[in-house]
Amino acid sequence: MTTRLGPAPLLIACALGIEQFALRRRSGGGAGGPVTVLRTGMGPDAAERSVTRVLADPALAGAAVLATGFCAGLAPGMHPGDLVVAEETRDPRGTVPCEGTDLLVEQLTRTLPGRTVHTGPLTGSDHVVRGPERAGLLATGAIAADMESAATLLSAVRTGARPVAAVRVVVDAPEHELVRIGTVRGGISAFRVLRSVLPAYLEWHRSLLLPRR
Repeated sequence: MTTRLGPAPLLIACALGIEQFALRRRSGGGAGGPVTVLRTGMGPDAAERSVTRVLADPALAGAAVLATGFCAGLAPGMHPGDLVVAEETRDPRGTVPCEGTDLLVEQLTRTLPGRTVHTGPLTGSDHVVRGPERAGLLATGAIAADMESAATLLSAVRTGARPVAAVRVVVDAPEHELVRIGTVRGGISAFRVLRSVLPAYLEWHRSLLLPRR
């Protein structure tokens, strides 16, 4: 399902209805124009199909693509509500470098003062990451994991040259797994953060439209 907020070439992809709802609550225009928010469905296969289909639309030729939503933090000391800005996304099918990472960090820090922003590789998984598996993924150099970002960005660049990025909100972490009592509060915290990030995404997009020197 796609929610059209305007014709500008910026596609924001998320997997879940609650993620889409969080982004729509603060939706609107900006210096870079309105956005298209795509709910892909869960998992890498669903993300690949949805992104490939939507980017076949000529109106989105060359569109910037930003993958977002919730993620599992892998590093000790991470907390629900922390932000992860990917330097690259990776899964067994390939690695995609992200553009404008520093700008996203700057804008997210400005938009959400006091929130911790982590940068590093974001790894893809075909299932929800749990328990000891986190340590194995952390050993590869990744700092967070989710099921859609890597597939989203890989599909995006395969359809044509375009800027891509991924920003995720930690919903659980090694010391704060969702299966534990009391972690509902962590989910609420992550939702509130995701509800507030859109201005930073629009500023990232706006910067891509500026003349390059």
